[in-house]
Amino acid sequence: MDLVSLNKKYSTNQPQEEVSRIEKLLASGHQNGEDMSALSNDLGYYANLSVKISAIQKALRAYNDAFEMSKSDSDGDLRDLALDEMVSLEEDILSLDKEISAMKIDREFHDVDDDKSAILEIRAGAGGDEAALFAADLFRMYKNFAINKGWEVNIVTSNITEGGGYKEVIANIQGKNAFKYLKYESGVHRVQRIPSTESSGRIHTSTASVAILPEAKDLDVTINQEDLYVEVMRASGAGGQCVNKTDSAVRITHIPTGIVVSCQETKHQAQNKEKAMALLRSRLYEMKRLEEQAKRSDMRSSQIGTSMRAEKIRTYNFPQNRITDHRIKKSWFALEEILGGNIQEVVDDVKAGIQLQLIENN
Repeated sequence: MDLVSLNKKYSTNQPQEEVSRIEKLLASGHQNGEDMSALSNDLGYYANLSVKISAIQKALRAYNDAFEMSKSDSDGDLRDLALDEMVSLEEDILSLDKEISAMKIDREFHDVDDDKSAILEIRAGAGGDEAALFAADLFRMYKNFAINKGWEVNIVTSNITEGGGYKEVIANIQGKNAFKYLKYESGVHRVQRIPSTESSGRIHTSTASVAILPEAKDLDVTINQEDLYVEVMRASGAGGQCVNKTDSAVRITHIPTGIVVSCQETKHQAQNKEKAMALLRSRLYEMKRLEEQAKRSDMRSSQIGTSMRAEKIRTYNFPQNRITDHRIKKSWFALEEILGGNIQEVVDDVKAGIQLQLIENN
């Protein structure tokens, strides 16, 4: 632990000064509703940051005192006690320093859509039936992660193969901050394993693409009804088997952009149309987001946007029990556990790694 650098880094508590400044502005009552909301958010951030900095300052003072005691010629028991306290305090200091850094990075990379629910789109790529099975594995992974978070998962549309895989599955993940947690999952995922149908034991490589969109609300994007071409039809399942004998499936084409969405997950046409419209809103909103990012020429935004969707971001290697994220060059060796939905560590590491790269490259 670099004690000199940490003491210098936390010699003052500047966030507390910001808290005082913002409190005075709020007390003046001269701000409009939008400014008041922004100031309130800033106040919450700086107040929390100030508490963390006060805590690490207190721990650093205690560590400095213990360090001086450990060098003294006094009673040996006191020196041992001081050394033990230094070990404990060092853990606290490093943990607090990490938390403070994470708070600052989160604020710097805050996305206005972070608190929104998310649209998850998974499509099988190269690899035929094995790719479809891998797409199903990925969907279960994200679904279990969402359920563990207390979020709700609703399938909007799916194309199931006879083998139980997905050629395509699109789902709405309802929950606060769902987009924030999942947005770095967009890209091409690759699996290396021996398929159950492979008699020679040869390892196959298959891919599936993942796209994460923020769920758009009516206020986020305007859709004119005259720009829509709505079709209704009978839903069908794997192999063309009839799922519903009524015209419940809905397909909507947005004429100006050519975007086509569909839904056949329920037996009710109105519900399917509502789900399809929600998906269309999110697709149009994502298009709007990317256009705005392009205008700003924002390097960070562009790297979080479309470029990641086309690149191979992660490999799931079954023979080695390994998952590797190629963007941050890090591996985890708990493949089954992660595919079971325990991806919090992966999500956190990837977010931190990508954000650090963007800071260094900017």
